[in-house]
Amino acid sequence: MKQISIIGAGTMGNGIAHVFAQTGFAVTLIDVNATQLEKALATIAKNLDRQVAKGTLTEEQKATTLANLTIQTDVAIGVSQADLVVEAATENIDLKLKIFKQIDEAAPANCILASNTSSISITKIAAATSRPTKVIGMHFMNPVPIMKLVEIINGYATDKDVTNTIVTLSKQLGKVPCIVNDYPGFIANRILMPMINEAIYSLFEGVAGVEEIDTVMKLGMAHPMGPLQLADFIGLDVCLSILKVLHDGFGNPKYAPCPLLINMVTAGKLGVKSSEGFYIYTAGSKDLVVSNSFKK
Repeated sequence: MKQISIIGAGTMGNGIAHVFAQTGFAVTLIDVNATQLEKALATIAKNLDRQVAKGTLTEEQKATTLANLTIQTDVAIGVSQADLVVEAATENIDLKLKIFKQIDEAAPANCILASNTSSISITKIAAATSRPTKVIGMHFMNPVPIMKLVEIINGYATDKDVTNTIVTLSKQLGKVPCIVNDYPGFIANRILMPMINEAIYSLFEGVAGVEEIDTVMKLGMAHPMGPLQLADFIGLDVCLSILKVLHDGFGNPKYAPCPLLINMVTAGKLGVKSSEGFYIYTAGSKDLVVSNSFKK
């Protein structure tokens, strides 16, 4: 594999593009929004500068990485020479199905189509294409340049050779691949989201405060980040979306999203991306300040 196309220039897309480009692949980053593409390139350059400052990357390697990146607003043109397309668009099933129909029509016949989805069925996505055997999940963790895990999801029809290719590719990127099967939430979010939801329920029911819940999990369970802070980092709207996938997919009430989470998303309190969730986030500050809504 030499030519990699990434669809979506948001947080995950630019992180995935960064890692592939730094590993020596020719990367085309695709987004219909040209401003978003320029912003993504600036973010990648900033993150590369941080690596240079830490001594984990040379100026020459930074220049080579940036030279491996091109941007494109036209999906058909962007995937026309690809060996692998990784879709990293918003976690919305209708949007993803539309994108996969587009890339299936425009990408070469031997091209593998991967989705960075964190919860949406790979089998359902694959069914929207004429090549279901070549469709697979490649779920990176945020921040992509730092986190080692890639959750590889086999759809119902995914060919074993395709799985083996993506496993090998993930290792080339310096990642640790874990193969899972296509059921709601896969493994990462099937386990993580009920924990986050239970933490929100504990706050909702007055069992403990925001800081207390997070401190218990950090100091008692050795989690690097408490579940409420993590929910803010992921995005409360994303957490809600994944919980709905779990609830709809299994029909089990244990996955029903907490009413507090629903209200927060409805009110636009989405976490870091909106500057407020369970905590308030101020640019340039790393201090955690509990949202006024949860102060005693």
